[in-house]
Amino acid sequence: MPAEFDLIDRIRRRVLARGDVALGIGDDAALLEVPPGRQLVVAMDTLNAGVHFPVDTAPADIGWKALAVNLSDLAAMGAEPAWCTLSLALPVADAEWLDAFLDGFSELAGAHGIALVGGDTTRGPLSISIAAHGFVEPGRALRRDAARDGDEVWVSGTLGDAAAALPGVLAGAAVDPAMRARLDRPVPRVALGRALAGLARSGIDVSDGLLADLAHVAAASGVAIDIDLDALPGSPAVLALAADARRCTQATGGDDYELCFTAAPADASAIEAIAAVTATRVTRIGRVRGGRGVHARLADGTAWLPPRAGHVHFA
Repeated sequence: MPAEFDLIDRIRRRVLARGDVALGIGDDAALLEVPPGRQLVVAMDTLNAGVHFPVDTAPADIGWKALAVNLSDLAAMGAEPAWCTLSLALPVADAEWLDAFLDGFSELAGAHGIALVGGDTTRGPLSISIAAHGFVEPGRALRRDAARDGDEVWVSGTLGDAAAALPGVLAGAAVDPAMRARLDRPVPRVALGRALAGLARSGIDVSDGLLADLAHVAAASGVAIDIDLDALPGSPAVLALAADARRCTQATGGDDYELCFTAAPADASAIEAIAAVTATRVTRIGRVRGGRGVHARLADGTAWLPPRAGHVHFA
């Protein structure tokens, strides 16, 4: 069985090289060069087996998702990815599992030019923590506290596939491969987030459920947000669900890792142009107004009350 430093060597051999990494894996800490005229954006997420992914998830998919959820946070701030650190707890020092994990991690890291520059390995229940670092120009970050009365609310991609897939996965049932892929390998909207920086006003990624996540924007900005449930974009499989099941899945299910953002109505054409350039679907789903909270409504204006707003970690 390999020792801890053998595992670290396996990781070091797989990392992307960047010129702004003066000293990476192998010392007590990394030495990194932040470009002049940029702010450093830092995000961190932890994924635990049986909580954030099913215990039988393929190691390569775990590696992908662990990085993807952090890249999604950078995207929600309009940041350009640069570096990350990895804290990995494993029940046993399994080199084969680690190599497969790094296959998925490295595939996504290479696609976004993000370098692994350090971290830690330890023994324990399977848990992965990644801290991702990126850059954004001063004054251009998408912040939760910047939504304004009159803004339109937009969302990228489609909502609900991951949440719809999860019950079948947990039950060991056959699940549509495209829906399973949305659960196991979410696609962080990095290019869209970068293009929206300085144009959109506020932003957040949809991880715990659309209504729950937008509630953070409403609270931070001191506004109310109205959402048109029947305007939420979905895949054919999700849109085929019974109406109440679809609404609940899309509005509260989470694990979508799409970007939800607000912008002035005058910027709608520019947003649609950005969507075309980045090959990302975007949909207007609501509006910001004076008041408090998030209010979900049907197409006829009737209020819709969900059984829950979204995922709560310590409920």
